[in-house]
Order: sequence, then structure tokens, then C-alpha cells
Amino acid sequence: MSARLSRKAHSVAGQVFALQAVIVVLLITAAALALVFQARYDSQRDARNRSLAAAEAFAHAPGLPEALMSRDPTAALQPLAEAARRASGLDFIAVMDIRGVRYTDSRPELIGQRASDISRAVAGESFTEVFEGQPSDAVRAVVPVRNADGAVIGLVGTGIEVENVSHAVEGQLPLLVGATAGGLLLGTAGAALVSRRLLHQTRGLGAAEMTRMNEHHEAVLHAVREGVLIIGNDQRLILANDEARRLLDLPQDAEERAVGDLGLDPRTTELLASGRVVTDHVHLAGDRLLAVNVRPTMAYAGRPAGRVVTLRDTTELASLTGRAEVARSRLQLLYDAGGRIGTTLDVVRTAEELSEVAVPRFADFVTVELLEPVLHGDEPSGVTGVYTEMRRAAITGVRTDSPLQPVGDLIRFVVPTAPMAAALDEGHAVLAADLNAAMGWRAQDSEGTRVALEYGLHSLISVPLQARGVVLGMANFWRADTPEPFDGEDLSFAEELGARAAVSIDNARRFTREHATAVTLQRRLLPRVLPDQSAVDVAHRYLPAKAGVGGDWFDVIQLPGARVALVVGDVVGHGVHAAATMGRLRTAVHNFATLDLPPDELLGHLDELINRIDQDEAGGGNADGSGAGGEHAGPDGAGERPSAVTGATCLYAVYDPVSGRCRMASAGHPGPALIRPDGRVEFPELPAGLPLGVGGMPFEAVEFQLAEGSRLVLFTDGLVEDRDRDFDTGLQLLADALSRPGRSPDQAASDILATMLFPVPSDDIALLIADTRRLEADRIAEWEVPGEHSAVSWVRNAGSAQLVEWGLGDIAFAAELILSELVTNAIRYGSAPVGVRLLRDRSLICEVSDSSSTSPHLRYAATTDEGGRGLFLVAQYAERWGTRYTDRGKVIWAELPLTGGGEPQPPAPLDLDALEDMAW
Repeated sequence: MSARLSRKAHSVAGQVFALQAVIVVLLITAAALALVFQARYDSQRDARNRSLAAAEAFAHAPGLPEALMSRDPTAALQPLAEAARRASGLDFIAVMDIRGVRYTDSRPELIGQRASDISRAVAGESFTEVFEGQPSDAVRAVVPVRNADGAVIGLVGTGIEVENVSHAVEGQLPLLVGATAGGLLLGTAGAALVSRRLLHQTRGLGAAEMTRMNEHHEAVLHAVREGVLIIGNDQRLILANDEARRLLDLPQDAEERAVGDLGLDPRTTELLASGRVVTDHVHLAGDRLLAVNVRPTMAYAGRPAGRVVTLRDTTELASLTGRAEVARSRLQLLYDAGGRIGTTLDVVRTAEELSEVAVPRFADFVTVELLEPVLHGDEPSGVTGVYTEMRRAAITGVRTDSPLQPVGDLIRFVVPTAPMAAALDEGHAVLAADLNAAMGWRAQDSEGTRVALEYGLHSLISVPLQARGVVLGMANFWRADTPEPFDGEDLSFAEELGARAAVSIDNARRFTREHATAVTLQRRLLPRVLPDQSAVDVAHRYLPAKAGVGGDWFDVIQLPGARVALVVGDVVGHGVHAAATMGRLRTAVHNFATLDLPPDELLGHLDELINRIDQDEAGGGNADGSGAGGEHAGPDGAGERPSAVTGATCLYAVYDPVSGRCRMASAGHPGPALIRPDGRVEFPELPAGLPLGVGGMPFEAVEFQLAEGSRLVLFTDGLVEDRDRDFDTGLQLLADALSRPGRSPDQAASDILATMLFPVPSDDIALLIADTRRLEADRIAEWEVPGEHSAVSWVRNAGSAQLVEWGLGDIAFAAELILSELVTNAIRYGSAPVGVRLLRDRSLICEVSDSSSTSPHLRYAATTDEGGRGLFLVAQYAERWGTRYTDRGKVIWAELPLTGGGEPQPPAPLDLDALEDMAW
């Protein structure tokens, strides 16, 4: 038992208990003494304050100066002083003259005696002090008494004897002693509890044993050649041995800091903070290859679970592993380059992608220069080694304050020994490991190279960008912040990267050339000047797609009878083929329009023509005639037809300014927008027709009555539909853009494009806006002709009179001649009813209608023929003439210019009545 007690006494816990007990006793004793002195101090301070307050009150009491100046001050003041002393609890109140002789005092034997040390009060100063001397030690206050003039005429002294002050302190000693004993008891009990806990945790070990154990722990922890980290559940580093600090280059104050704040590389931080269990995980940390093990720790003693990380340095394999890692990263970079370079068919953007993919994983700065023809999509020269200047197309760096020339500058290669010129001359990459020693480069631009060297550029690889044996430009890889210069392996990698990029740049160049060719062809095939006509006021827009020109088109065709045809169409596909197909369709529409066919019949003929073209071209390209329209053939040459038109759409509308009616039909094309004069926007329902070339179904036309001032908007689907916007949403946006009134067609077209366009249109856009007009009633003359030959003269005379009224008398003869011929033949060969209409538009239009469907033909009559010269004369005098069919027959029309200077003059006046007998 004694041995056990002795062991406990000599244990760390016993020593801690003894030390704590001594500390508690000293602290409580010091606290008790401090409280005693504080109580004594507080009692004296309270005595001073009470004495001074009482003295001030008594010195300023009413009547005191008069009492002092009376014949017997003692008799007047002694009762008052005693009453005030008892009321204030003081030991004495003494009233004195300025010499200190007492008039009153609590001890009558002291009356008449002088008080000492009152000079300050005589001088007019009130003061308090601890007085030691006769008659007793006291805490006293002395206050001067002043008369009405402010002169000191007496003194008032008050106080409490020191003995009574000490008695007040002694009265607090029992409480103080009790509190001290309680604190001592609680402190000793707390020390005992702490000692017991410590005894349990240290298992009764003494200081020597614990010191020796700690030394062994430290020796093992820091001497082993394996890093050990203990990380808490809150991601803070609890412990790190010396080897772990060395391997991870941890700061001195690493412990108790969060793992993310240790300055480790992101991959190492993620591994330590992830908490996942790993075994012999090979991890690259800086230039060291570490084998990492992570194990969780169990929660104990209320502490949350954490994890232990061990790190083993495998630097002996660093060389081999490093080369493998570099090779892997280079392969990864080449793989990334394949996915990031050439994402667009834009030459400059492809050059930018090359520079972006190499920074910062391979170079600190990358510049790309291209030949001027390449930037414009043209074919560069096939001869190498003769390039002296290129245009900088891209620059990317780890910093923005590069000393290199900016994008757009002309870069010249005038020194043959410079790395750039040497690479172009030799046709392969050139390495300048140390730019300070590259004299050719420095001689090329001494000032610029000096600035570049001062900036920190120290190593360069110049790579010519070649595709199909033709140089397109060059790429320069620079290092500045990376301390290691480029080496031979870097040279091979840069050449491989440049070769891949060159192919993408060449593809983009070819696309640029084809795009420019297609745009040029498309714009040349679209109408360059719209015909002069009075039926509509027209504005148009055409925008090619950024990704490639499509086959969108529009047209305005002047028709007989002051009418006009409005056309929009869309050919599936992009490129030159789509543009050429569009030109073929536009030509076909013009040809069919000359026949003055209704919209549905015109689309039917156009569909039949396209089917025939597709069949002919399929027979020439495919043995079986199968396949749909496309732009590219397969590898065996028997793929899709290169010029099939299947999939084209078209909207054809005819507007008559005389009647105000508009007739239209659609072949798979979106219908138009109609804006009424009151501003209402409508999208008329059109019968759904199949696209051109599909065949099998007839087309159907609809007719609308348009008020004067209505606006028709014809467009292709590229205006309203995009990959990020559906058709219905686009129509709503278009309706909102069209609803703003008071704009001309040209202003409306600009506003529509500004509202509807995406930054980069994915499809062509064709837009045609037409404000409809009506031909005034005073410009129209109509007659119904009886079916008798005598009516010809009447019609001729009525027409002549109308022309004179219009101020067109100089063309009356030609008009009478034409009317005579047309009316005569309508009566003779046509069917009733016969009608005549004159229209004064940009030309004079003469129309004769009947219900017969027989069409006359122009022919040359022999000298022996009695007839057959009527239409010949009409053709000679008219500017244009023709026939159009209606639902109830036909109309033969002829147009004459409004001035008479252009018609041929006959050698002698003709007998118009005799001409009535001429046959067609």
C-alpha cells in the first residue's frame, strides 16, 4: 500500500497535484491580502468622502459666517456642530478661526485649543488627509469658511478616527476568511480531480518515464524515412513529421492549419482533403513521385475521427516516371488539340485555337502568323523558302503585357539565319534553345529583341504550318516564365502539333474560299435591280449564313396588266451547289411567269421541271437512279446526287393593283405576314403544299382582297427559326417587329433584321417587304363590246377620246390600230362577251378579253394572202404583247410607251376601217 502511495506521489499526476495545491494556496492567500488592503483602502476613501462632504455642508450652512463673527461663537455653534456630527456619523466636527483655535469640538476639553497643519485651508483650499498626532489619529477634512466678500473668516474640520476605520475593516474579516477557506477547498478539490484524470491517462507514470516515452516517440516519428500526416475531421493538419514536411515542402506553421491553406498543388490538396482510403497510390507532388496511403482513425475520448496519411518517397523511379508522365501529358495535349483546334471553319479562329491550346501546358506565349492569301481563303504559293512577310493572326500568353507584336501587324523575315526564316526555308521546325545566343533573331529587330530579352523570353521553337506540301503560315512557341528551355523532344512535339493545326487551317481556308465564291455567286444570281412597276413599293434583304451560303432567294417579276409577282424560295443545302440551284430555279420561275400562269399552275410546272432535272442527273450519276439530293458524293462515286434539287421550297404571289386582289400558292414554304392599314398583323393560312421535287400532289392557291396600303412580308425560315428558337416563337417576334407603324419598307426591313437576327445566323435569310398600291380609277377605262363588226369603230373612237383626255394624243394612232385589230379578231374568232380595258400606268396597256380559249399566233403572210397581217402590225406598233388565260377565257394585251417617239411611222396613212377586214 505504501509503495502504491509512493508511486502515486512520485507520478506525474502526484506532482501536478502538489504543484496545483501550492498554486491554489498562494493564489487564494494573495487574493485575501489584496481584499484586506482593498477594504482598508475603500474604508479610508469612504471616510475622506464623508468628512469632506460634511465639512463642505457645514461650512456653507446659512448663518455660519454671522455666528463666527458673534461675541460668543462657541455658544452659538457647539449645539449645531454636535447635532450635525451625530447625524452624519462622524467622530468630530470642529469650527475654528483662521488661527486654528477651536470654537466647537466633540470633546469639550479641546475647545479653545489650536489645531495644527491648517495652512492650506487658511489659504482657501479644501483638503482631506490622514492625520497622525494629538489629540488622535483620524481621517479628517478641513474646509475654509468665507464671508460675503469671499474672504476666509474661519475653518470647519470634520473627521473619523483611524481606529473606527479599522473596526469597519475588521467587521468584514469573517466573510473574507470564509470566502478564502471556500476558495481554497474548491481549488484543492479541482486540483485533485485534474490529478486523478491525469493519473488515469498517464497510467501512473512518472516524469522520467514519460520523458523517455516522448523521446522514443519523437525519435521514431521523425527519424523514419516515411512521411506521416495526421489530419482531423475538420480538414486541419494535426501533426506532420519531418519527412512529411520535407516531401511536401510544408511551412513551419503548418500544424493546425487547413489543408487547403498549406500551399500544396491542387491535386495533392484534393487527395489529402478527399478522405478516401487509398493504398500505395502513386502521386506526383512537385518533382517527387510519392506512394501514398490513407487510413481513417477511430474516434476516441470525445474526439472526432480523422485520418492518417503516410508518404513514401520513390524518387529513385522519378526519372523514368517523369519521362512517362511528360509523354502522357504530351499525348493528352495532342488529344485535346484534336478536339479544340478546328471547331469552326474560320481561319483566324483556328489560329487562335492553336495558340490557346498550347498555353500554358507547353509554352508561355504562342504567336501564329499566316500568309495574306490564306487569310482571304486564297491558294498560297506552293514554293517554300521565299516568304518574307506574314500577317500575325493570333497571340496567346500567360500574361497580357507581351513584348511581341500584336495581332494584325505585318511580321517580316529579313534575316535568313533567324529561326523563323530558317524554319520556312528548311520546311521543318527550328529550335532556338537560348535566344541570347540567337544572333540572327537579334539582328532581325535589335530594339524589339532587346525588349523581349529584358521581358524574359529565353527560348523559341518556330514551326512552319504546312498542308499538302504548301506553307500556310508559321507558329512560334516562346518560353519566359518557364525556366527550362525547349529541348529536342519539345521540338518534335511542336512539329506534330503544328502539322495537325495546319490541316485545320487549310480546311478553314478552303471553306473561306468556297464561302466567298458561293456568296459571290449567290449575290450575282439574285436580282440586282428590281423592275420598275407601280403595283408595290418594295424593300428586300439577303443575308448569307456564317456557316455557308444557302439557297435562299427572292424576286419581283413584272406581269402584264400592271400586275406584279412576288417570289421567295429556299433550296436545301449550302455552298456553291445550293447557290447554282437557286439560280436555276429563279430562271425557271421567270420563264414560267412569262406564260402568265396562275400561282398554283406555275408551282406545278416548276415541280415537274425539277423532277425531270433530278431524273436526268440521277441517270447520269447513279446507275440505279436512286438517292436523294445532296452536295457530296460517296467514296465510290455512287453516293448522293451532286445537284439534286429535292427539298426546295417556294412561295409565289401575284398582286393586281387594279382589283386589289392577291393570289398566292406555297410549295412547302412558310406563308407571308400581312399587315393591314390599321396596323394589325396577320399570318394568312395557306394550303400546305409539298416541297418542290417531291411530286405527287397538286398545289392549291388562295386569293385575298387587300386594301390599299396593306403590307406583305415574304421571308424564308432562317429569319424566324434557329437552333435556339422555334418557329412559333420566331413568328411572334416577327409580329412584334412588324406592329410598329409609320415606317417605310426599307426602314421596316432594317428593324426586322435588327430584332430577329442572332449574332451568327445559322441559315440564310431572304426578306421581301411590299407595300401594295391601287391604280386610281381615273387611270382605268373599260367598255363592253357588242358582238358586231360595227362596234369596232365605236371602240376605236372611244379609246381615242380617252387617250386625248389622258394627254396621250401622240400615241392615239398606234393605240387605235391595236384596238381595231384586237377587237376585230375577238369578234370574228372569239366568243362573247368581248371587253376592252385601257390602263394608264408606266405604259399604256390595251386589253381585249373574250370567253374563248383559242390563242392567236404571229405569222408572216405571203403577198398573195388576203389576211394574216393583223398581229404582225400589233407586234410592230406595241412595245410588248401577249396572251393570258383567265377562269372565263383569255385576255390579249399590248403595251405602248406613253410617248409617241418610239413607234414606227408608216410610209402612208392607213385606212383603219380597211384593216378591220384583215384576218389574223
